[in-house]
Amino acid sequence: MFKNLAKELREFILRGNVLDMAVGIIIGASFKSIVDSMVNDIIMPPIGMVLGKVDFTNLYWQISPTDVTYPSLEAAKTAGAVTMNYGAFINNIISFLIVACAIFAIIKAINTLKDRVCKQEVVEAEATTKECPFCCSCIPINAKKCPNCTSDLG
Repeated sequence: MFKNLAKELREFILRGNVLDMAVGIIIGASFKSIVDSMVNDIIMPPIGMVLGKVDFTNLYWQISPTDVTYPSLEAAKTAGAVTMNYGAFINNIISFLIVACAIFAIIKAINTLKDRVCKQEVVEAEATTKECPFCCSCIPINAKKCPNCTSDLG
């Protein structure tokens, strides 16, 4: 029983799309640090300067009932004040929008390239290729398993 489960697990892990997903997650984690730096170090300082020398990382509302106001978020946290950090939230929204735009551009470019390649394959070899019903990629007409998504085609 365990031998069969181990075999199935190994086959699942070694499928192309699982490995691609793992690589994507690793690259995405690295990309996050680049986007965070771009937002915090390049985009937000000029926006803060235009808005009156505001540092977005220090924008917060103090929730805890006290008469003391703190010069920065760091000082409020050190003093144990309860804060709602809307400046950090704004930075995270901008980071998300940058990542979403980058992913959209990459996927759009890949889909455009894939469409061109598929159309060329159809023109060059009309009877030798077909479209996979699962991932919509061009595959040989006699294929029994899709090389892209590894689906059984019958």
